[in-house]
Amino acid sequence: MRDNDPNRRAPGEPPADPSAAPAGPGIPVDDDDDDILADTFVEEDEVRIVQEEAESPADEFADMTLDGDDMVVNVQGDEPLIDPALVDACATLLAQRGDCVMSTAAHAIDSPAEFDNPNVVKVVLDAAGRALYFSRAPIPWWRDGRASGSTALPVPAPLRHVGLYAYRAGFLRRFPQLEPAPLERIESLEQLRVLWHGERIAVHVSAHAPGPGVDTPEDLARVRALFDA
Repeated sequence: MRDNDPNRRAPGEPPADPSAAPAGPGIPVDDDDDDILADTFVEEDEVRIVQEEAESPADEFADMTLDGDDMVVNVQGDEPLIDPALVDACATLLAQRGDCVMSTAAHAIDSPAEFDNPNVVKVVLDAAGRALYFSRAPIPWWRDGRASGSTALPVPAPLRHVGLYAYRAGFLRRFPQLEPAPLERIESLEQLRVLWHGERIAVHVSAHAPGPGVDTPEDLARVRALFDA
C-alpha cells in the first residue's frame, strides 16, 4: 500500500522494495506520483485498477467487488517482514468482535528511543482492547516520571502500532464517504478518521514484535541485509 508520508522519499521516487522482488498476489502496488505508475491491486493473478486520487490508502480499495460479510486484510508496505500468523490473528479478532469495523495489531515497546521516535506510531487502548487513539507522539505520556527526570518507559508498557489492518467490507465501502478528520491530517494517520467518526477498532496485542519495519533509509538497509543473509 502507498507510503502515507511522501516526505520520507524524494519526489518521483517509488516506495523502496526491500527485497527488490516484484509484488506478489494480494500485494497492492501504488504511488502518489502520476509519473511512476498507475495505482494497481494484484489479486490472484488479476490486476485491478484502484482510485488514483484517493484521500488515503483505505479509500483505494472501496471500489473492489466485495460481499458485505467479507473481510479485507491489508498489510502496509513498510512492514515487509510481518509474520503471517499475525495477519491471521488480526483477521480472527475482527471476526470475533462484532462491535468493531476494523482490527489492527500492536506490541509492547521496550526502547525509550523507539517510544520517542515520531516514525513509530503508538496506540492506547480502552478496557475492552479497542483503540482510543493513535499518535506519532509518545503516548501515554508519563507526567510524573518525566518531571522527575526519568527516561524509563511507563508501566504498563506503551504499544507500537503495526501497519496491519482488517476491514469489514461494508465499512470499507462506507469509508470514502467519511469526511477526513482534522486529527488524521495533523498526524498523517488514516485510522484516526475511523475513531473520529465514532467507529471502533479492535487491537490484537502480540507478545512479540514483528520483523523490523521500514520508515527510513537506514531501516531499509537493515531489512535488505536480512533478505540477503
